[in-house]
Amino acid sequence: MAKKEAVVDTLSWEGTLSSSDFRVAASAFMEKWKRICSAFPPWSWVLCPKQPWVASHEVEGYLSLENILLMSSEEELAEPSCLGNEETCSSEKEEPIDNATLVQSNPCEVHYYDLHIVYSNSYRVPVLYFRAYYSDGEPLEFNKIDKVLPAHSKKALSDSKWTFITQEEHPYLNRPWYKLHPCGTSEWMKLLFHADPALAKTGLAIELYLVAWLSVVGQVVGLRIPFEMMKQL
Repeated sequence: MAKKEAVVDTLSWEGTLSSSDFRVAASAFMEKWKRICSAFPPWSWVLCPKQPWVASHEVEGYLSLENILLMSSEEELAEPSCLGNEETCSSEKEEPIDNATLVQSNPCEVHYYDLHIVYSNSYRVPVLYFRAYYSDGEPLEFNKIDKVLPAHSKKALSDSKWTFITQEEHPYLNRPWYKLHPCGTSEWMKLLFHADPALAKTGLAIELYLVAWLSVVGQVVGLRIPFEMMKQL
């Protein structure tokens, strides 16, 4: 029964999610990432205090992947390599441990990224917020971030007529973060799933939404979804 409730008809679907569907998709995404990508740092759900002016049905939290270590290099690697991450948000960074995601830029430069997936009640889609900083905690300005992005990320950003980066206040942290503007998200999500004729018959499982969405959006900041997750779409 729960499975049927989490399926939408792609023919009439507008490419959006309700706040409750976002929570369902977030839970499924975290579980799938942990199961398939056990060597990678886990995504976590950050529960936020309910504000008195927020409707009871709206999402009260967001997905978080923090302290991801992105090592730079003069040439982009042919395959994603794995680097370390930190367990806490301390500004004192230890040596890289465990596996994480990758990218590139100037040799010997180390950059940490925090990624948050926040639900937008206005656009009814997820939004990727991110910030980048050096090992000493000093933030990277956008012109620097633009330089250290891998080639495929720059291409994804320049080719897309719907995606662009802005700096705005994080809706929960009340600090300036970069975000990928969601104005065209519903449109390209519709195109993405309408291209699959099988979904016209079976419907779209809400649990697949964030995997598909992040497979596109994540490229802009150098985060690639492991193939094992993608092949289950």
